[in-house]
Parts: sequence; C-alpha cells; structure tokens
Amino acid sequence: MGIFIVEKYIIKAEKLGEFATFYKETLIPFMERRKDLTKEIKSHKIFLQSMLWGGYVEITEFENLSEFEKYMHKEMQDNELMTKIYPQFLPLVVPGTHSMEIWNTFP
Repeated sequence: MGIFIVEKYIIKAEKLGEFATFYKETLIPFMERRKDLTKEIKSHKIFLQSMLWGGYVEITEFENLSEFEKYMHKEMQDNELMTKIYPQFLPLVVPGTHSMEIWNTFP
C-alpha cells in the first residue's frame, strides 16, 4: 500500500504562461536529469483544477512514508533545487495557497 503526497496551489493569473514555461522547460528537465533525487517516486501527476482558474494539484506516490522521508531529505539538501528551482517557482504562487497533505490508501 502506497502513500500519496497531495500538493495544492494557485498560480497568479498574470503568471500562468510563465508557470507553463517553467514547468516544461525547467522542472520536468530537472526531474529527468536528476534521477538520483526522484528514485523513490513511484508515480507523479499534475492536474489543473477546471473550476478554479490557476489551481493545480500534484499527486506523488511513494511506496511508504519512509521512502517519502528519504526523498524529502535529499530534496532539502540539494543546492540546485533549493537555490535555483524553488526561487523560480515561489513567486508564481498566490501567497497562502500552497498546501501539502499525506494520503494513505483506504483498505
């Protein structure tokens, strides 16, 4: 049974185009290039909320909580991610809208 990390955030209306470019040209290539950071991830999907303009939901699956903790530890220690990737992402997000939840599968 896996666990799912569910992240929700709203991108500023005036930054939607910039976010699409950032995601396609920066974040996806980074994740593909840095398999050492993402090996614990079983699956990852991003969804655009159709009733909330600029609302996104990302769902990332891990085998268990321990695998998520390993991933987070590596992520927080990564210089490129913390000093280049996140600083590009954060100004695109409406303040106070980012949340992260841990979901377990239901028996």
